[in-house]
Amino acid sequence: MSMPDHPGIVSIIMPAYNSAGTIEAAAASVLEQTYENIELLIADDASSDDTPEICQTLASRDRRVRVISNPSNLGALKSRLKLIREAKGDWIAFLDSDDLWKPDKLSKQLAVRNETGCDLVYTGSSFIDENGQPFEWILHVPERTEYKQLLKQNIISNSSVLVKKELFVRFAPDNEDKHDMHEDFACWLGMLRAGHTARGIDEPLITYRLSKSSMSGNKLKAYSMNMYTYKYVGLGFFSRLYYQMCYSVNGIKKYRHLR
Repeated sequence: MSMPDHPGIVSIIMPAYNSAGTIEAAAASVLEQTYENIELLIADDASSDDTPEICQTLASRDRRVRVISNPSNLGALKSRLKLIREAKGDWIAFLDSDDLWKPDKLSKQLAVRNETGCDLVYTGSSFIDENGQPFEWILHVPERTEYKQLLKQNIISNSSVLVKKELFVRFAPDNEDKHDMHEDFACWLGMLRAGHTARGIDEPLITYRLSKSSMSGNKLKAYSMNMYTYKYVGLGFFSRLYYQMCYSVNGIKKYRHLR
């Protein structure tokens, strides 16, 4: 199934909290995309550093940048949903304020979308540490991902995604849910379970910045969040245990390369 060659504007969603050291580089990687019909929506989430001033400078330099300031800290999910309500594009992409895109990321994703008619396009990833030093390992991704495959490992990295806006809005967890979960993972699972399609580009078109805290992490909290994500999408207890075991094994294989 082919799609129109000109999808119109693509809206890039970027929550930012105390990101003064990284947000300029992240924004530059968006604004330097070879696909230029974009808007960059930034939510300054009540930062206490120089993030607000940097965001306003970015907006003054490029009319494609729009900044929304949260009067109080809302967190990443609520900030994303707030920005999506302001988005002009029918397709949206996400980038965390400390990550980076390759210049041809969106162009390559739109080409896959045109060729396949899919609803979501994800990519492989490379990784850098807090100081910008690269890891040698690359996260490779399959050309397509089905629901049961995704349950075993979330290879759809949030900052790599290009997705139909209306589908994200439909399947993103209710932001009033009081339980901690992986909201992006729950969204992708809901989309695939409903029959929507995801296609991958096995190239590291996104670079993730890993902090020491994100690499050590709270394993018990991550386990709890994952289990609740499985419950949220409707898995029974024993299915949750099975897929969590698969997820944990795949996670160990992944992070042993990033130490």
